[in-house]
Amino acid sequence: MQYWRLFAVQLILLAAATTGFAQKGDVRGFVYDEKTGEPVIFTNVILKGTSLGAATDINGFFSVPQIPAGEYTLMITNIEYDTLEQPITIVANQIQNVQLFMNAADRTLQTVTITAQTQEKATEVRISTIPITTKQIERLPSVGGEPDLAQYLQVLPGVIFTGDQGGQLYIRGGSPIQNKVLLDGMVIYNPFHSIGLFSVFETDIIRSVDVYTGGFSAEYGDRVSAVIDITTKDGNKKEFSGEVSASPFLGRLLLEGPLKKLDENGSSVSYLLTAKHSYLDRTSQGLYGYVNNGDGIPFSFTDLYGKLSVNSNTGNKINFFGFNYRDSVTFSDITTFNWKSIGGGANFVVVPAESNVLIEGIFAFSQYDLTQNEADEKPRNSLISGFNGGIDFTYFIPEGDVKYGVEVVGFQTDYTFFNRLGQQYQQQQYTTQLSGYVKYRKVINKRLVIDPSFRIQYYASLGEVSPEPRLGMKYNLTDRLRIKFAGGLYSQNLISTRSDRDVVNLFSGFLSGPETTLDTPDGEDGTTRL
Repeated sequence: MQYWRLFAVQLILLAAATTGFAQKGDVRGFVYDEKTGEPVIFTNVILKGTSLGAATDINGFFSVPQIPAGEYTLMITNIEYDTLEQPITIVANQIQNVQLFMNAADRTLQTVTITAQTQEKATEVRISTIPITTKQIERLPSVGGEPDLAQYLQVLPGVIFTGDQGGQLYIRGGSPIQNKVLLDGMVIYNPFHSIGLFSVFETDIIRSVDVYTGGFSAEYGDRVSAVIDITTKDGNKKEFSGEVSASPFLGRLLLEGPLKKLDENGSSVSYLLTAKHSYLDRTSQGLYGYVNNGDGIPFSFTDLYGKLSVNSNTGNKINFFGFNYRDSVTFSDITTFNWKSIGGGANFVVVPAESNVLIEGIFAFSQYDLTQNEADEKPRNSLISGFNGGIDFTYFIPEGDVKYGVEVVGFQTDYTFFNRLGQQYQQQQYTTQLSGYVKYRKVINKRLVIDPSFRIQYYASLGEVSPEPRLGMKYNLTDRLRIKFAGGLYSQNLISTRSDRDVVNLFSGFLSGPETTLDTPDGEDGTTRL
C-alpha cells in the first residue's frame, strides 16, 4: 500500500510539473534591415520588463523559449539602428514566429544600456575568438586604398603573416596547413594571394568573420591550430545596386539586387556578384620600374564570386554560391607560379513550424591546383580537390542551447615533382573522414557559463578513430572582468610540403597524412598512426 501511495504522489508531482510547463510558450524569428533585407546579426532581443531575451545569430535568427503565457513587448536594440518595439502575445504550448525589420539610425546614440555584444560576452565562452566586421576592416589604413581582410589579420595578436612567401598565415605558432578557412561553410585551401596584401574575399560582401585562435569547440574539427569562419552577405532584397571602383592596384565590380523583392512576410529571392582583378603587374612598370629587371611587380590575380539567396515566408532559407580565384607570379629568368581555385555549393536554414529547433546544413565542393616552373628545375604540381557536407541541429533551452551534428569530408591529393636526377614522382591519395559532435551551453546564475562538447572523428582511409573531448568555461566576476578557460583534443589528416631550395618560396604541396612510410629505422615496412 505504501508503494501505491508513493506512486500516486509521483504522478501528482509529474502532472503539476507538466501543467506548469504547458503554461509557457516560445517566440522566435528573424531580424532584417528595412532597406536592404540583410539579416541584422548579433542584435539584442528582449522581452521588455523581464530578464528574458536572446541575441540574433549570423542569420539574424533568435529564439526565446519557455516564456510564461501573456502579453509582452519585444524590444530590439542595436547601436546602428533605431530601437524597435513589437507587441506579442505568448500562448501556452505554442511557438510564435515573427519577422522584424529595423531602420538604420540617422543619429549617433550617446548611451547604450545593453547591446547584443555585451550579452554575448556574458553568455558565450568564445575564448581566443576574435570577431571581425567589415567596418573594422575599412577603418584600418590600407595599402593602395584597398581595405582587405589579409591586411587586417596582420595586426591581430598572435598572428604572423609572411607576405614574401605567398601570403602564409601562422596563428599562435601553428603552420598554415593547420588553419581551417571556411567561406559560407566551404573549405578554402588557400585564401591569400601570392603578393600577401590581398585575400580572395571581397571586403564589401563580408557579413562577419570569426577567427578562432585556439580552444574552439567540437563543432569545428579537422584542424589543430585555428579556424577562420567567414560568412558573406545576401544580395540586396529590396532594390538593384552596383559599385565600380579602381585604384593603381586593382579594379572591382559589385552587382546585387532582387529577383523577387522582399515582402512583409520575409519571402524573397536575391543575387550577389563580385569581380576583382589586379593589374599591378602592368601599372607597376611605370610606378616601380626598378623592380624585377624593369618588369615591375610581377603579381596578378582575378577573383569571381556569386551567390543566389532564396528566403521563404516561414524563415526557411537556401543559398547557392560559387567562386573562381586565380593567381599568377612571374619572376624573369627565375620562376613562374600559378594557382587556381574553384568551388561551389549550397547551404540552408530550416525552421520547423512546431519545434524549437534550428536546422542548418551545407554541401560544397572546392579544388585548388598550383604549378611552379623554375628556370633550372622541372615543373612541380599539386592538386587537392574534395567535398564537405554536414547537418547541424540547435535546440534552444532557457539560458542555453544544445547543438549537435554530423559531417562527412572527402578529398583527393595529387602531388607531382622531379628529383635532382630528373626522375618523376607522383603521389595520389584519396581520403574520407566522418565525424559527429554534440555541444552543450548553459548559463548558471548569470555568472558561470559552461560549454562542454565532444567530437568523434573517424579517418576511414586510415581506419583510425579520434575521440576529442573539449571544454570551455567562463566566470563573470563583473560586467567587465571575466575568467575564461578552454582546452581539448584536436587532430587532422592533411600536411603540406615545401622545399628550402626554392629561391622564391611560393610552392606548397598538399598531402593527406601518410598511412605507410617507406621503411622504419631497422629497414622494415612501417606504418604511421594519428
